[in-house]
Amino acid sequence: MTLMNRILRHKTVEQLQAEVGQRRDFRRVLGLWQLTAIGIGGIIGVGIFVLAGQQAALNAGPAVALSFIIAGFGSACAALCYAEFAGLIPVTGSAYTYGYAVLGEGAAWIIGWDLLLEYALVVAVVAIGWSGYVQVLLQSLFGVVLPVWAQKSMSADTMSYFVQQAMGTVGWHSAHPVAGPSDGHRFNVIAAGISLAVAVLLSVRTEWGARFNTIIVAIKVIGVMLVIGVGVFYINTANWHPFVPERVLDATGAGHFGWSGVLTGASVVFFAVFGYDTLTTAAEEAKNPQRDLPRAVLLSLAVAMALYIAVSLVLTGVVHYSQLGGEASVSDAFNAIGLHWLSNVIAFAAVVGVISVLFAFMLGAARIWFALSRDGLLPAWFAHVHPRYGTPARPTMILGVFTAIVAGLLPIGEVAELVNIGTLSAFILICASVMVLRVRKPELRRNFRTPAVWFVAPLGILFSLALIYGLPWITFERFIIWMALGLIVYFAYGIRHSKLNR
Repeated sequence: MTLMNRILRHKTVEQLQAEVGQRRDFRRVLGLWQLTAIGIGGIIGVGIFVLAGQQAALNAGPAVALSFIIAGFGSACAALCYAEFAGLIPVTGSAYTYGYAVLGEGAAWIIGWDLLLEYALVVAVVAIGWSGYVQVLLQSLFGVVLPVWAQKSMSADTMSYFVQQAMGTVGWHSAHPVAGPSDGHRFNVIAAGISLAVAVLLSVRTEWGARFNTIIVAIKVIGVMLVIGVGVFYINTANWHPFVPERVLDATGAGHFGWSGVLTGASVVFFAVFGYDTLTTAAEEAKNPQRDLPRAVLLSLAVAMALYIAVSLVLTGVVHYSQLGGEASVSDAFNAIGLHWLSNVIAFAAVVGVISVLFAFMLGAARIWFALSRDGLLPAWFAHVHPRYGTPARPTMILGVFTAIVAGLLPIGEVAELVNIGTLSAFILICASVMVLRVRKPELRRNFRTPAVWFVAPLGILFSLALIYGLPWITFERFIIWMALGLIVYFAYGIRHSKLNR
């Protein structure tokens, strides 16, 4: 078999469908509403409670609502394509499995390796934002303030200083020494702790975690509705003018605001309008996957987008966008207008509800890791299901440790820049694959068909490419490094150990 044939080898859709009834790795315990709760839980979270305010203050102003609409429109095109695949190939692995069936092993590996990092980093970003709300709640309700070293992660300058010091011990000295740290922040203890706790929760029975997740999603949605219902009476429309602030350059030459800022904001908040794809990774745990997965994908995105747009408008109407740059921006906004009781309620809803985002994305990352290992592209040791709990406990706990370290050490801005490009790439693959399969296998029975597929799928690709274009260059640098590492792993191990190689 030539190298190209090995890269392009794939399982047929018919093979994957035939295997659905034979799979016994997981127990089928998730119904439509539990799947929808996973989707809503994955979408609504740090985007509302943290990034909406931060991107209003940094890039888009009141037009952050437009940033969400742009990102959501592109996401909806991909969601319709995801829904078709979810009903067609209800197998664990989501975009990785769909790519394996249509484009071949090489493309599937790239997207699976990519999403593995993306989902893990989303967990880290959300954990950092969650930590900010926990600390607001602890201080306002109980007067508890953590030691300075445990409140936040190190700043970029502080980390550079310690790296420089470490290099100095081995004889390397920089020509441009970095000044010593001016603050005492060292490790975000709360962010690291919640990452580990969610990993433990996901390592026990799936239905226990799913029931817990459904409850906290309900609490979160109630909290968001309260923000909208109360905040609408405190809107000052003067705060919406100008709706798209004039483009400005900061001291470093970086641009903010204007229509370019709206697009940049859409690129950054994009990870807040996906998350429905995480529920498709649990296909083998769904009771009726071919019926319920497409419905859950579309339902969860529709509910989330309505809430995102409403909250963005309320938030920028209540206070001027320049005051929304903190890590607990929604609570800060209502504190600023004297509604301290609502600030505490929001902080509580965020503290409880954002856990569901951690749940959804860590679940997705663990199951993609499991699928890669079950197919032989990573060591089979990771594809072991816990004999008592029936979960992929090994990759789940490793991901818990990894995300705890990242969330504890890195500031939210550094991590948030990394979490979008991989999922945008997956969306491009899904939209392209659904068109390829329509041509290659038009006779397949599809439980859900993407409407106007020759318009929707190309539009999803164009939106994803536009959002990728709006990402900062540092994202591309780190993405290239991760993908290069992935290619090394694939050609050194995966291509030879793949089950299709046998």
